[in-house]
Amino acid sequence: MSLKTDLENALKDAIRAKDEVIKSTLRLALSAIKLVEVEKQTSLEDDAIISVLQKEVKSRRESIEDAKHAERPELIRAAEAEITVLEKFLPQALSAEELEALVKEVIVEVGASSPADMGNVMKSVIPRLQGRADGGQVSKLVTQLLQND
Repeated sequence: MSLKTDLENALKDAIRAKDEVIKSTLRLALSAIKLVEVEKQTSLEDDAIISVLQKEVKSRRESIEDAKHAERPELIRAAEAEITVLEKFLPQALSAEELEALVKEVIVEVGASSPADMGNVMKSVIPRLQGRADGGQVSKLVTQLLQND
């Protein structure tokens, strides 16, 4: 069963259960997916759907930061609840140790030795993550490991 079908079924369940948070979050996510499908004029595969969901999570994390600056705890709670809903449909995140091991492995494979090689490392590591780590987090780790070498 595709991820999009899972999202649609979860939306139907939320509507039946009258769960407003899940319902609204999944409607927004499915709307974002539909928008990308219309732009690309094709239906999305699971990898592309995962990418859309990650963008939605990232957007909500940014909203949390803005809400913290505005001292709006109710907006923070709402965004955190939406992130929780979306993360149920994303692959299990890598632990810090697993991520570091993967990045070190790629650094050795591509023969990277300085921060100038960061692009080659990122190009090779991002496809292997399959949505299991934040790009910003990976970038920081790659930079840190290449500076220490």
